[in-house]
Amino acid sequence: MRESARRTGGEMTREKRTPTPVMKIYTNLNEAREKLFHRRSWEDIQLSPAAVKGIEETFGERLTAWQAVERIVRRVRKDGDAALRDFTLKFDRVEVEDPEVDRRDMYRGYRRLSDELKESLELSAQRIRAFHLWQMEHTHKSFLMRGLGQKVTPLERVGVYVPGGTAVYPSTVLMTAIPARVAGVKDVVVATPPRQNGKIADAVLAAAYLSGVARIFKVGGAQAIAAMAFGTATIPKVDKICGPGNIFVVLAKKIVFGEVGIDGLAGPTETVILADETADPAICAADLLAQAEHDVMASAIMITDSSRLAEKVQGEVGRQLARLERSRIAVASLDRGGGIVKVKDLRDGVDIINTYAPEHVSLMVKYPDLWARKVRNAGCLFLGERSAEAFGDYVAGPSHVLPTGGSARFSSALGVGEFLKVTGVVRLNARDILKVGPAAAKIAEAEGLTAHSRAAEARLKSHP
Repeated sequence: MRESARRTGGEMTREKRTPTPVMKIYTNLNEAREKLFHRRSWEDIQLSPAAVKGIEETFGERLTAWQAVERIVRRVRKDGDAALRDFTLKFDRVEVEDPEVDRRDMYRGYRRLSDELKESLELSAQRIRAFHLWQMEHTHKSFLMRGLGQKVTPLERVGVYVPGGTAVYPSTVLMTAIPARVAGVKDVVVATPPRQNGKIADAVLAAAYLSGVARIFKVGGAQAIAAMAFGTATIPKVDKICGPGNIFVVLAKKIVFGEVGIDGLAGPTETVILADETADPAICAADLLAQAEHDVMASAIMITDSSRLAEKVQGEVGRQLARLERSRIAVASLDRGGGIVKVKDLRDGVDIINTYAPEHVSLMVKYPDLWARKVRNAGCLFLGERSAEAFGDYVAGPSHVLPTGGSARFSSALGVGEFLKVTGVVRLNARDILKVGPAAAKIAEAEGLTAHSRAAEARLKSHP
């Protein structure tokens, strides 16, 4: 409780004021939709002053993020490694002559870790690998039946982008490289920005070692995406690029799509908790703050039919914030796009979820399996209070690379299917030709494709 002092008639009095809650409770659904469930396009995102300054210093003029990325991509395509060295020096303030990391450094990085961290990464790798091996058993398979079938082939080479610089994300390596390797990709390469000392963090090197990564390159940003898309003298051209990144990385992926495959355009991270009166307020608050501490653009929302729970979670968020190292980021995130939505019925909450299609959905309700069947659009479901989203981020098993920005309406979590391509197979016999040949010829005639019709009729004459 904050106290303020004021003077009245020459005397000092103390007036207690109740602090403004960090998370607002919305009872008006229209207001909640406008404030919490309205997404901005990439073109509307404002660059930080540092990013604007960096663009001006690099290109000598003020450019939009899209214009800057277009120039970076064109330059890397034209000048290759020379452009990479130039942009790494300008953007990362690191001089890198050879961007490739010695392959032996992956194992050395692993050996330098503490036993506790090594064991944690090993457990994560083991569970991710096991999950995706199970996934392979239930995904695309080659077959040939009655002359028709499909051939399933893994991609040859995949590029993984791992955000870096001041941050360290070994989990991103594990969650992308392991599914690719399980799918049968032989050559997985990683691109990640160098640290200020010009090196890659040991945890990232160790994760690459545990994941079976072939090569690592000290290059980040849009220039890394361009290098993997087009290839340079040092960095090989890949078939598909996966992994999250900032706005410059996302825009670069958008530009090179078609030259290579991409896993998606990852936006700010999102969590929606659906909770009823049985939920633990402290756990709900902890999960909301775990989401909010990512960055100021993160979205942390709870939907509940219980006014009592809403008020208790609101209070818990305020209390738990005091113990967070990244409390400023969490507060800014909750102020921008966080909140608690009170609905009359949980079915209304599910309707909101299916329309919003968030990255993560946590079901903190009495019967989570029942409600899970009603959720159609979500990147990943977490059923019950024991299933913390934080477990999904690191050790549960499914990849944490998930659809964001509403793309869960039409896309899936990254998995082995992301690294497999399916080729149709047709092998017809004489009986098949007699059955389908006349129809093919007739449809071709209707489309005005005479050669197609004659090609079909030629088979009928050859195989009467």
